[in-house]
Amino acid sequence: MEKVSKLDFTGQHIYIGLDVHKKSWSVSIRTPQLEHKTFTQPPEVEKLTNYLEKTFPKATYHTVYEAGFSGFWLHDRLKEKGVDCMVVNPADVPTKDKERTGKTDRIDCRKLARGLCNGELKGIYVPSRKQVEDRSLVRTRQSMVRKQTRCKNQITSILYFYGITIPEETRWTKQFLNWLESIQMERASGDFTLKTHLEELKHLRQLIANLNRAILSLSRTEEYRHNVILLKSIPGISTLTAMILLTEIGDVSRFSSLDKLASYAGMVPDIRSSGETEYSNGITYRRNAALRSLLIESAWVAARKDPALMMVFNKHSLKMKKSQAIVHVARRLLSRIRFVLKNQQKYVLATVN
Repeated sequence: MEKVSKLDFTGQHIYIGLDVHKKSWSVSIRTPQLEHKTFTQPPEVEKLTNYLEKTFPKATYHTVYEAGFSGFWLHDRLKEKGVDCMVVNPADVPTKDKERTGKTDRIDCRKLARGLCNGELKGIYVPSRKQVEDRSLVRTRQSMVRKQTRCKNQITSILYFYGITIPEETRWTKQFLNWLESIQMERASGDFTLKTHLEELKHLRQLIANLNRAILSLSRTEEYRHNVILLKSIPGISTLTAMILLTEIGDVSRFSSLDKLASYAGMVPDIRSSGETEYSNGITYRRNAALRSLLIESAWVAARKDPALMMVFNKHSLKMKKSQAIVHVARRLLSRIRFVLKNQQKYVLATVN
């Protein structure tokens, strides 16, 4: 009887594209020479790794999936199992014309496997679990602030709709909230509507206060305290702003230049070209939304407090809209942020003799 030799894929590389969903994963497996198999499986890491180890024993496994709702837990779990894993921006995955018109989960995972095998994909930065949780805390506060703004706008709209004059000088103070509670509508239904929005506003204010305390407490930990002090030496940067910057940027040394950090934040021009002609559509759409909005907001404060940044704003305001000029200030502000974090030095405000 002929003896069957054991499979041994030592030194060989297996490439796996994953299209991840809540209830199932579409999986495409290939080698540099050919496509092995495309199938659907339950969303279980162990089921995938068991299949790979049984089918391609001792091979080196490379997986890739698109960033999205599933976060980075899958990346971490695969790494724990000894499987190389890349997370990519969906916009960066090379797609053939045929794949654009016939988009399915099978097609998506196959093009991921192909792109990984051909070296066409570039992974995004994967933060640590600790950084993800700290970032979630800060982002939750930002989300609550946006909800609070919407709630205030709804209350204001109700008052305008019924012709109720609003005292502007005390807007959203404790006195103003007491005044809102004293308003009597003509019908119980109107009272209930207004009071419901007021209760929501009170709840959101309490949540934001709790989140502020949690973030301030986190800022005093050994991990953040020193860098928060450094960032606060820059005009326009508060403790909360510093914590957003630190949790969104992470280790600033991962950006080898200001241009790369600016690209991550979305503070670079959107350049389009046609033939030999290039034109700009303003700043790029691709960005870290939380970081870019924060930089623009902080730039308005910094331009009033830092004479050097005020000069930048005044110079650009002469030839463009103020909303465009402030982007140049935000870029300079980002340069200061990178400098103090990279060199671990406080920012020294420029003086005018």
